[in-house]
Amino acid sequence: MATEGATTGATLLGEPLPVELMNTVTMDRGRNYDALDTDAGVTAWLCAVAGRIRTEAGIDAGAVDEDAVRPVAGTLRALRDALRRLAAEATRDPRPPATAAEPALPEAISTLNALAQTWPELVWPADGAPARVYRGSGTATDLAVRFIAHQAVGLFAGPDPERLHPCLAPNCPLFFVKTHARREWCSPVCGNRVRVARHYRRHHAAPEHRGS
Repeated sequence: MATEGATTGATLLGEPLPVELMNTVTMDRGRNYDALDTDAGVTAWLCAVAGRIRTEAGIDAGAVDEDAVRPVAGTLRALRDALRRLAAEATRDPRPPATAAEPALPEAISTLNALAQTWPELVWPADGAPARVYRGSGTATDLAVRFIAHQAVGLFAGPDPERLHPCLAPNCPLFFVKTHARREWCSPVCGNRVRVARHYRRHHAAPEHRGS
């Protein structure tokens, strides 16, 4: 179920983190909206997903504030734009680009590969259960960005890349991972909008001209 992030300005769908990052570009009243266009927006988004990063990667981003996020804000935006370019290629997305400066495919691949430099290690405390923790260079926020890039490699080159889809509802720039065969849209909101549009077309179609 789609939920508007109260502090992020982005739509969080419970998708894999790379897809959630792609979906920081949304549309409002026919105009694209970038939830990461400021450092405050990047901070809010990382705060919103920090719990998932901690759970999935064992990475504690610590105090996610603008001072900690500012050095990685541009990197996260570049990763987002690269992921959207790769997703468009992988899904043959017919929609126009939603970001102003979409990178070329080789550049997008290079950006992803340069950032996906993290690896899992086994941690087994004496008084706890074994766990997988991701390691890499840089600060905790650097590592959070690297982990999302690492996940994206698996998304595009994993066993089910065809599950990634663009949402083709009117004016929707989002992507989603198809979790069941009947899923067509990123969220029930888009599904309802499509049904309303279809109903309108059926009941307001221009009458056919009949020959005399």
